Amino acid sequence: MRILFIYPNLNAQIGFNYGIAYLSAVLKQAGHATGLLNVNEQLGYPLDLSRIVSDVRAFGPDVIAFSLVTNQAGFAVQMAEEIKKHVSAPIVCGGIHPTISPQEMLATGFFDAVFIGESEYALRDYVHALETGGDLSGVSNICYKKDGNIIQNKVSPFIPLEELPPKDYALFDFQKMIDAKNGWVGLMASRGCPFRCSYCFNHQIVELYCRDLGLPQGRLKYVRHHPVKDAIDEIQYLLANYTHISMFIFDDDLFTFDREYLREFCSEYKKITSIPFTVNAHVQIFDADMARNLKEAGCTIVKFGIESGSERVRREVMNRHMKNGAIKRALAIAEEAGLHSSTFLMIGLPTETRDEVRETIQLLADSLPGRFRWSVFFPFPHTVAYDISVKNNCIDFDKMNRLSNFTDESCLDFGPEHNLWLEKVAQAFPWYVNACSALPCAQRYAELVAEIESLPAAAWEQAKKNLRSRDEEESRRQQAAGHVHYAIRFNRFMGVRSDWTENE
Repeated sequence: MRILFIYPNLNAQIGFNYGIAYLSAVLKQAGHATGLLNVNEQLGYPLDLSRIVSDVRAFGPDVIAFSLVTNQAGFAVQMAEEIKKHVSAPIVCGGIHPTISPQEMLATGFFDAVFIGESEYALRDYVHALETGGDLSGVSNICYKKDGNIIQNKVSPFIPLEELPPKDYALFDFQKMIDAKNGWVGLMASRGCPFRCSYCFNHQIVELYCRDLGLPQGRLKYVRHHPVKDAIDEIQYLLANYTHISMFIFDDDLFTFDREYLREFCSEYKKITSIPFTVNAHVQIFDADMARNLKEAGCTIVKFGIESGSERVRREVMNRHMKNGAIKRALAIAEEAGLHSSTFLMIGLPTETRDEVRETIQLLADSLPGRFRWSVFFPFPHTVAYDISVKNNCIDFDKMNRLSNFTDESCLDFGPEHNLWLEKVAQAFPWYVNACSALPCAQRYAELVAEIESLPAAAWEQAKKNLRSRDEEESRRQQAAGHVHYAIRFNRFMGVRSDWTENE
């Protein structure tokens, strides 16, 4: 059969869809043909419904499969609705949003089945059932309608990663993606996360599988690793088949979780390439030995999720039980090993006060990571953080349904004054960090912060249009003076320390 994947990756960074790559590989292994519409304006494929329908019809699919996250669900519904008018093939969807809200997606009327959780084998079995006229009751991980009733089959145990075939890179115009991302290539050596942060989907996945499989969390085996040999073989495949690769980015939730795995990987990686790589770590699972192994293997950037500088917000809202001292120690260990440290953080959380936002700013100003990437909190449906937001009656649901990213603005309503202040912080975050630091640039950036904070809403709407160019102009002045500072670099939601950019 012919299966066409559609990835609505709009108003977002260019992303390689690991799920689709594995789904396609498993389907091809079973003798099916696959194709992909990678809908992303940065790759020359904007949201053009007539083009999408034309491309779908040209492929002639027997099944059309969407992979999507919450912020892209609206785009997927638009596409599916239009495709339904012209093509009779079943349309299905999977990904984290359908996993968490399967009946909601089915209720749109535009999807014939919704896949839940890890579905490489489930999609293969679904396609086989369609091909042979089989009964869907034996297909795990799906939600569908039968005789007007919604049927949700239970999930199967997590897939041992060593069973999966290599990802299907040929499905993507992968060289174009590499070039569009300046040589940065994403990889994943594991699946799952041991933590249960309130704003993340991991706790929902764990609860779903525990319930359906009747297993306690300790026996679930959610966190799994690809064998080191398989990870190394994949890197060698990429190096042999693609050009201009300048950085490998490991998107594992927590690359440093298994100390022995990390050591083995680092030992093997440096035998095959000198291309640098970056990983995600946790401040409570990171030490000098890990830092040394990573550095010697060629790691240049290690990323930590600190999310908030307020210990109360982390503890009570985010379910992240770590102290600011632990954060500072981990960042210092990375810097001492010669690793460029990177941090993720959020603002605009439910119950978070202005002073607590300032605690986040001050933590960065005190610890001076190599870079930081900020976002505005988004209450993903059915997460604990979503429930906290609902309880505090602060979600603007109309706005929530319109937002297609979590970097530009908030769908939480804290009142006009706080909303406006949060927007200013979100647009000029590096200015706030510079202003609160002990760096020589602090006074100048304090003046810039005071300037934008004095602006009423209408004046701010005009001023923010030029903020990026003003940031670049001020950064040039600070560099000319030899002053270390943070500037907005690479994208509109990342602040990078100038001594890194000078050494690029």
